[in-house]
Amino acid sequence: MKNYLAAVGVVTGILIVFVTLIQMNVAHFLIWGIFLASPGLLIWMVWSVLKAPVEVEETFDEQWYQDQPDLKRKPRV
Repeated sequence: MKNYLAAVGVVTGILIVFVTLIQMNVAHFLIWGIFLASPGLLIWMVWSVLKAPVEVEETFDEQWYQDQPDLKRKPRV
């Protein structure tokens, strides 16, 4: 598995645990620990995604959306 996919999965899993712990109203020290660690986790995830070795073949001007090739960016006049 690629590093950036693992980072997204780990941070998403921790978010789900965090929200579940809040709703269950248990382990306040764990809730605060996750809350205080979340900025670092978020920075790690963003850094992993931005540094991922993914090649994009189209430029931003050539294709506006990656998932819908029929939506082309209109040229400026």
